[in-house]
Amino acid sequence: MEYVSLGTTGLQVSRVCLGCMSYGEPARGNASWSLDRDAAQPFFRQALDAGINFFDTANVYSLGSSEEITGSTLLSMTSRDEVVIATKVNGRMRPGPNGQGLSRKAIMSEIDHSLRRLGTEYVDLYQIHRWDYNTPIEETMEALHDVVRAGKARYIGASSMYAWQFAQALYIADLNGWTRFVSMQNYYNLLYREEEREMFPLLDDQGVGSIPWSPLARGRLTRPWGAQTNRSDSDEFGRSLYSDSDRPIVEAVLAIAQKRGVSPAQVALAWVLTNPVVSSPIVGATKTEHLADAVAAVDLHLDEDEIVTLEEHYTPHGVLGFQ
Repeated sequence: MEYVSLGTTGLQVSRVCLGCMSYGEPARGNASWSLDRDAAQPFFRQALDAGINFFDTANVYSLGSSEEITGSTLLSMTSRDEVVIATKVNGRMRPGPNGQGLSRKAIMSEIDHSLRRLGTEYVDLYQIHRWDYNTPIEETMEALHDVVRAGKARYIGASSMYAWQFAQALYIADLNGWTRFVSMQNYYNLLYREEEREMFPLLDDQGVGSIPWSPLARGRLTRPWGAQTNRSDSDEFGRSLYSDSDRPIVEAVLAIAQKRGVSPAQVALAWVLTNPVVSSPIVGATKTEHLADAVAAVDLHLDEDEIVTLEEHYTPHGVLGFQ
């Protein structure tokens, strides 16, 4: 496993991050395909054995169950100091006017709930899970700064939003001497490259690392076009992300994978890793081969002709993943 700095910080993270949305009690939330505690444990063991030290979850995943499983499993297998644990805040956790969002009240409440569920005194990376249009960004940034000052988070990050919004947040933090974001968890893969227009140049300029979500396009880049899985059958959001214009890209991935004698997942993830702004793509795993492919992709280096082949069929997309 390789390790890189998260943006320009001194924090070293594995080149692959294990996304823990797949782990949670199926009866909590709406992820019927998620794995319960017993089924999830082998994936944490496999990740640690492979050298992965970076784990990402969110308070809203399985309504807190993902955090519970992630924290208890990791801390039973390794020292807290050996892992980088990231979680997120914004999504609705309970009914009522203050049951979601990025107000000071919500952030101060949810960080404590997340720490309790994770079973740790701090998170390494605390991220806002999308933009909150109902709360002034000044209020959000000051609250996040106070979370860091209180020792409850080491760093803060953000997730999918417009580049102008992220720039505004960085400006507000700098203007007031508050903690600034060190990472952006944005939607990025071979089927959706719109982040290359505005967000990636901004991240490069500001020294912020990218930890893309869905680098395999919810599995679309790992199987023949039209093939279905248990998750894709019930994934309404996922069906809204792709169209038939993406098919030639998937076919290119499959052709290169066959020629190389590797899995399509390795090719698709290796392409994401060629972007110099990308620190650590977030990969979900519900089968052992998912994680094995992700680890193998770190050592797979695509040549220029292969990169051209993978990129040549891309067509512009509307903005996706911000909600």
